Amino acid sequence: MIETDICIIGAGPVGLFTVFEAGLLKMRCHLVDYLPQAGGQLSEIYPRKPIYDIPGFPTVDAQELVDNLLEQGKPFNPTFTLGERVETVNKLEDGTFELITHLDTKINAKIVCIAGGLGVFEPRKPAVENLVQYEKKGVEYMVLDPEKFRNKKVVIAGGGDSAIDWTLFLADVAAELTMVHRGETFRGAPDNVDKVKKLAAEGKIRLELNSNVTHLHGEDELGKVTITHNDGTTKDYEKDYFLALFGLSPKLGPIANWGLSIEKNAINVDTRDYSTNVKGIYAIGDINNYEGKLKLILCGFHEAAIMCHSAAELISGKKPTLKYTTVNGVSGF
Repeated sequence: MIETDICIIGAGPVGLFTVFEAGLLKMRCHLVDYLPQAGGQLSEIYPRKPIYDIPGFPTVDAQELVDNLLEQGKPFNPTFTLGERVETVNKLEDGTFELITHLDTKINAKIVCIAGGLGVFEPRKPAVENLVQYEKKGVEYMVLDPEKFRNKKVVIAGGGDSAIDWTLFLADVAAELTMVHRGETFRGAPDNVDKVKKLAAEGKIRLELNSNVTHLHGEDELGKVTITHNDGTTKDYEKDYFLALFGLSPKLGPIANWGLSIEKNAINVDTRDYSTNVKGIYAIGDINNYEGKLKLILCGFHEAAIMCHSAAELISGKKPTLKYTTVNGVSGF
């Protein structure tokens, strides 16, 4: 059982900044995110996207912002459960909460802070007839451990940043790597696209354009894939893994079952402290809803600060004293 003061559901920018604000008030945080790394959609979907509305930074790349937020929270020693989705939240007799993930990780927290952005990001699955049959038996939708693919025969499908980046990385890990893309134009950084094409030209990977993975074969586990070209011709390749990297789509997910007041696929909150209708549970960032709501990162930062002061009072029974970091500095745990 993991024990913490605040369990933050969502390790995106707003969740990460909450670690800092909570730390200033001597509260420890544990973060849970379904994605395999901290940063939320900033890291997973557009790490190189410039952001222009962070105060004090005329422009900052998404991944740079995430890295800075992780560094900012480092003095307060946050802990993480990544690659897992919180399924249930139960309020216990003592007023604390037990959170259980889909992999049965249990967390006990005095406060729950939902900073889930647009919700749970679930993989977009390609239209392959027997895809589900091979999930976790060769079919994967994200890379949690690259070493899993060492010396294996791998096919990657997709044309965005995630597919491109993992193709570049796994080219030196997998025994054999094939990248399949339904068109000829990629949706990724041009320099990385050039690197993929260079690897193909050098024979280090196989690049199948204007094609799709259409059939999967194997008795108990994946053993072979069929790639169909847009002209109807097919090729069969022996493969150990099929990585379908078509991005992620947001859904409210299990949050909808936690007894919270929900409207327009978001959680209603009291703007005095961003608390929900369940005492001890807060919602901040894009996941919440109130009159005049703006879905901006900087608004989520503001909400995190207000929420933490309310949470500290709820835990201790005393209103915390506002201490300015310009006077007191930052003292970690």
